[in-house]
Amino acid sequence: MVDSIGTESGGGGLNTTLRDLARFGEMMRNKGRFNGKQIIPAAAVADIEKGGNKDDFVKANYTLLKGWSYRDMWWVTHNEHNAYMARGIYGQSIWVDPKAEMVIVRYASHPMAGNAANDPVTLPAYMAVTNALMK
Repeated sequence: MVDSIGTESGGGGLNTTLRDLARFGEMMRNKGRFNGKQIIPAAAVADIEKGGNKDDFVKANYTLLKGWSYRDMWWVTHNEHNAYMARGIYGQSIWVDPKAEMVIVRYASHPMAGNAANDPVTLPAYMAVTNALMK
């Protein structure tokens, strides 16, 4: 990705379809396997799923993400489903719930870049879908 004068950008610009991101999330949910092939080592996915240091995460003061941690670009809930997610600006997300065997991908254009603005709606919505599927 480049700007109007051809300068490369290194902070973003991943261009995918919603289906591409869903496939990526499904590959993560399946411990790095997709279409019968091991794309990412299962050990790498397991390392992400275990999450980061919860004590360090508390210091960041993400008040809406109590009990969570951050590991290798993934936000780990440490909830009863061991769900984790990739979070982008303006509400983009990949939610992976291994126990519910579910992946939710969201493209969005929230007016505020930070996720704290839409977390009060999206995070409970993801869990509501989980709970509906688990019945």
